[in-house]
Amino acid sequence: MPAPRRKAGPTDTATADDRQPVSLGLLDNLLGYRLRRAQLSVFQDFLLVMKAFDLRPAQFSVLAIIDANPGLKQSRVSEALGINRANFVALLDELEQRKLARRAPAPGDRRSNALFLTAKGESFLKDAYRHLLVQHEKRVETVLGSADKQQLLSLLEKLTTLA
Repeated sequence: MPAPRRKAGPTDTATADDRQPVSLGLLDNLLGYRLRRAQLSVFQDFLLVMKAFDLRPAQFSVLAIIDANPGLKQSRVSEALGINRANFVALLDELEQRKLARRAPAPGDRRSNALFLTAKGESFLKDAYRHLLVQHEKRVETVLGSADKQQLLSLLEKLTTLA
C-alpha cells in the first residue's frame, strides 16, 4: 500500500516555481483591490515616518479636522472621517489622555461635545505635519511625480461620490 500523500509545508525546499511572481488573476484589474494595496503601502510608510510621534493615520486625521474646524461636534468629526462612533470615542480618549485634544459641552446642546485642540495639540500637529511633508509626502511624490500625484488626488475625490 503506497504512503498517503501529504501537503507541502513551510519546511519543504523551495522550487523554481516559488521564486516566480504570483499572478493576481482576476484581482489584476480590480480597482478596489489596487486601491487597498496602495492604501496599505502608503499607511505603512506613514506609520514608519510617524513612529517618533506615536501617531496613526486616523489620529492625524482627527487632529487635522479639529484644527480646521475648532468647536465642531464630535459626531460631525466622526462622520466626516467615516469612523463609527464607538471607535471614535476610543480614539478621542487617547488624544485627550495625551493632552492633544479636549472635549467641551457644545453650545446649545448639552448632550453633544465640541472638540478643540489643546495648545500642545496645535504645536504637535504642526510638527507632525512638517515632518510628514518632508519625509512621507516627498516619498509618495518621488514615486508618482507631482503631476500624477495631483491627478490621482483628483481621481480619488471623484471616487468618493460612489458611497
